[in-house]
Amino acid sequence: MHERRDDEIAVLWDTFKSSDDQGAREGLILHFSPLVKFVAGRLGSGLPRSVDPADLVSYGTFGLIDAIDKFEPERGYKFETYAVTRIKGAILDELRSLDWVPRSVRARAREIQRSMAELEHSLQRTATEEELAEHMDLSVEALRDQLGELSTLGFVALDELLNPDDRESSTVRDTVPDSGALDPSGSFEKEETRYLLADSINRLPERDRLVVTLYYFEGLSLAEIGSVLNVTESRVCQIHTKAVLSLRNRFIEP
Repeated sequence: MHERRDDEIAVLWDTFKSSDDQGAREGLILHFSPLVKFVAGRLGSGLPRSVDPADLVSYGTFGLIDAIDKFEPERGYKFETYAVTRIKGAILDELRSLDWVPRSVRARAREIQRSMAELEHSLQRTATEEELAEHMDLSVEALRDQLGELSTLGFVALDELLNPDDRESSTVRDTVPDSGALDPSGSFEKEETRYLLADSINRLPERDRLVVTLYYFEGLSLAEIGSVLNVTESRVCQIHTKAVLSLRNRFIEP
């Protein structure tokens, strides 16, 4: 995304938005297209092999085009942050329409999340794997297997919308401060979300918190995090899944 200088991109935005110039639009699509590959790669890393990465890029491209068409540069927001949300939304919408996740897996995810919410309400803290397994009448290994299955399917990710039923919902990347933001109400909402997310992450057990921080804020891969923690990548997947389900409970609960 560095083939053009910032001033050249600003000219493309001005030309497209002022005159609906299709050449400028195509220039913007080309310039920001690496965003689609980045998002598709991030989402696709845990999906079944039956899901073609090229299809994810295709779905995401529609999201990028939609973002370019609807973006309002004069509002002062950073386009990349806005576009990532729309690209992910387009990919996830298409995946949901294909119903690629078995119903049994969706039901299992809801059961785990509901059990976590019940425990956290009674304990007033994040439940351990041992406590969650006992609550669900499972062995710890069986629980870990289920968490690993959810993660392998790419079903649980904090980069997905915090509220999966609302495509306009925030993602974790939306909480990153944008110094160019001009809308006071929007800035306040982002600041509040950022505070709630930081507070929720800080309440996680130390290892869960480290996995979330390294993955989403430091950009390490799950394999790299495994090296840091001296555990297998599959174990990191299990920890990540449990942490994300816990965080989602905090955001979705009334």
